[in-house]
Amino acid sequence: MPRRRIRVTDALFRSAFTALRAELGVPSGFPPEVTAEAERPPLLKAYNDATDIPLFTIDPPGSTDLDQAMHLSRRGTGYRVRYAIADVAAFVVPGSTLDAETHRRVLTLYFPDTRIPLHPPVLSEGAASLLPDQVRPAALWTIDLDADGRTTAADVRRALVRSRVRLDYESVQKAIDSGTAEEPLALLAEVGRLREALEVERGGISLRVPEQEIVERDGTYVLTYRAGVPADGWNAQISLLTGMAAADLMLAYGTGVLRTLPAAPDGAVGRLRRTAHALHIDWPHHVSYAALVRSLDPRNPHHAAFLQECTTLLRGAGYTVFRDGVLPAITTHAAVASPYAHCTAPLRRLADRYASEICLAAVAGTAVPDWVLAAFEALPREMAEGGRLAAKAERECVDIVEAALLKDRVGEVFDGCVVDVEEHRPTVGTVQLETPAVIGRVEGAGLELGERLRVRLTEADPVGQGGAKVRFAPA
Repeated sequence: MPRRRIRVTDALFRSAFTALRAELGVPSGFPPEVTAEAERPPLLKAYNDATDIPLFTIDPPGSTDLDQAMHLSRRGTGYRVRYAIADVAAFVVPGSTLDAETHRRVLTLYFPDTRIPLHPPVLSEGAASLLPDQVRPAALWTIDLDADGRTTAADVRRALVRSRVRLDYESVQKAIDSGTAEEPLALLAEVGRLREALEVERGGISLRVPEQEIVERDGTYVLTYRAGVPADGWNAQISLLTGMAAADLMLAYGTGVLRTLPAAPDGAVGRLRRTAHALHIDWPHHVSYAALVRSLDPRNPHHAAFLQECTTLLRGAGYTVFRDGVLPAITTHAAVASPYAHCTAPLRRLADRYASEICLAAVAGTAVPDWVLAAFEALPREMAEGGRLAAKAERECVDIVEAALLKDRVGEVFDGCVVDVEEHRPTVGTVQLETPAVIGRVEGAGLELGERLRVRLTEADPVGQGGAKVRFAPA
């Protein structure tokens, strides 16, 4: 869920992250009354029995908050995707203390050393999680695709499901590559590739953002990148497929909550072009942003650093609600290049519970529950505030990591490129280093956008007053 994933183990980082959480006012635990409500049995409504479907989950090793489980099969010349989403609404009573706490938290927050969950672990890692060999309430999607992977029909209904096995990306990739995967799993590659081809056709972009890892070698810190396997992307395509189907259902129904993103402003793309220049990535003017991203190899450190910076184009994303057939001015997500909704991660994202409920009502031909409509006015603002907190936490964590990476190199000179200059303070800007591929503040006269220059590291403090700092001056 985080746009940047950072792995660290050193005690220096842990103390800095603990201080950051205190500074941001991140909650450290759940009140007893919230946990008590989370321990109540689910309020089961009219559920179909779908426990005969041999679903499986794909998540990072050790994950226990499992939102989705899937099963893929052939259907004539096409395919059928069964995608179960944890039915959190079965556990959270509208207006309850638990409900209020989820509106206060909004999102699961990810830090390099821990995560702060949206729901109490007894629910998110237990009773509501689609753990293997456990019967769970779910919103079960059935999406039919033609031979090219295009959606021909989509349906979602409440059902009791039972996942058979919990898989991780590496084991899935190994099974598919070796030819030992059974058909439901082997089809993930087939359907995933078809959906990736359709993404290219419509002009969409999936960022293969690698995981940053800070490791200690010979008494100093080194920045490395861990690229995902193709199975990561195929799995993400199933989630995107479902989110697009949800958006189409809600638009046809006339009531919904979409995840929208306008086209990136020229200035943001210009900054990325300067970052590409700094990292010696060739970006001809006739090549589109989407085409460039698809050409990059996340195993290449410079490409990996650039992909990290590409996440800045997602900062204009928001949640758009509409009702009673009055559609919003913007219905699409620029990166997806299609209408899109967040509905596949309700254990970790508040809005998904509401999107699922609307889709269930749309398919059943019933009215949207009053508790869903009552949240419409505040939901976009709540999600925006939660997103800002998550983004700030992410930025501060990156600052801490990069400052620690450079803390023993103050006074050294590095090659870099000016990727940004403040409009009203032309002596202050941002520099992207070539090696290590980090960014920092640079202060000095005559800064010019896109200028290559040598800079001297003047400060690198991961635990300083007011947050971590990395600063440079022209050498």
